[in-house]
Amino acid sequence: MSAAHIIARSEHTLSRSQISENALKVLYRLKNAGFEAYLVGGSVRDLLLGRKPKDFDVATDATPEQVRQLFRNCRLIGRRFRLAHVHFGPEIIEVATFRGQHQGEQGDERQIVNGMIVRDNVYGTLEEDAWRRDFRVNSLYYNIRDFSVVDLVGGMEDLRQRVLRLIGDPETRYREDPVRMLRAIRFAAKLDFELAPETAAPLHELGHLLEGVPPARLFEEMLKLFMSGHGVKTLKLMREFRLCSYLFPQTEECLEHDHDSVFAHFIERVLENTDQRIAEDKPVTPMFLLASFLWQPVQQLRARFIDRGMSKSQALMAAADSVLSGQAQRVAVPRRFQTAVKEVWQMQDRLENRQPKRSLRLVQHPRFRAGYDFLLLRSQVGDADPGLAHWWDALYHASESERDKLVESLGQGKRPRRRRRRRAKKSD
Repeated sequence: MSAAHIIARSEHTLSRSQISENALKVLYRLKNAGFEAYLVGGSVRDLLLGRKPKDFDVATDATPEQVRQLFRNCRLIGRRFRLAHVHFGPEIIEVATFRGQHQGEQGDERQIVNGMIVRDNVYGTLEEDAWRRDFRVNSLYYNIRDFSVVDLVGGMEDLRQRVLRLIGDPETRYREDPVRMLRAIRFAAKLDFELAPETAAPLHELGHLLEGVPPARLFEEMLKLFMSGHGVKTLKLMREFRLCSYLFPQTEECLEHDHDSVFAHFIERVLENTDQRIAEDKPVTPMFLLASFLWQPVQQLRARFIDRGMSKSQALMAAADSVLSGQAQRVAVPRRFQTAVKEVWQMQDRLENRQPKRSLRLVQHPRFRAGYDFLLLRSQVGDADPGLAHWWDALYHASESERDKLVESLGQGKRPRRRRRRRAKKSD
């Protein structure tokens, strides 16, 4: 291990005024109780880059049980990594005990199966903890005792070069936890950093390791990848390093055969829209993202079902069930999202088949806005009629009297249906 590089307060830009008050409370209480206490990880990295951190994490030599004794508002969580969560209303400060190198003397507190860490509660020193973290830029420590930044692995140099580099042998680190491959993509997109060559190289060959990650965990990682405000660049990197097929295999297959690029442009527009909404602090939902990523697979399967004699509505439901079931094998899709995704897909048919009375009722449907937004994005890439999207937009924003006129216009130009007269039966 290399000697620590101590960056004095006068030599860096990180200030206590930028740190959450609750994180400072945790740091100072640990320090005053005689423990080491450091702000660590993404919050230190982001503050040094001039960004606003989303969370503040603390590293200490106190065990989780000792942390709990200091804070009545503390809960211990996790089996693989035992952590202390200190609750301050909606804010949670995560406190982790320094991780150590496994020496074999702590029983089964660290378990590795096929190269993957499945349990790890081996405690150690600050130096050991620094080398156990994933990326060098995430292994910087802000010391509350003297307000210095401690760098044991070269993270400050990587920040200056805007390079993302794994600590240790990349292939070994990816095998320990394959989700690190997704974290590499996510941080590269979020920070707009380049992946160091040795960090990037194994990604092309080790994607299959993601098949061993539980689908529920991949769902959480998928949210971080595509719902953190950098979705467009994330997807580009995911496809560049051939990792998209392990999260969305049906989507990737459609993109590979998307000769006219309509589906690719649609996905890009959806991600651009999502990124913009996040930047404007507007709500986003995984439902819309899932509906978009799986739209083309559903449409293609639906067409095959129609060719077999199914009605359009039957074919849509059968295709939806099949595609969502297949997707859940890779990334778990909670049932509430599956239901909402199907409703957005069904809404596309209902929006295309405008009828006077039904149109007014449809605008009041709780899923109308999501269905309309979906139609609007489709129309922008040539997958739906722009005039249709414009008509629904006008109806949605119109006054009651204007709505009546718009709806009445649907029936104009249509011939009234003539009733057939029943012939009277001849009497014998």
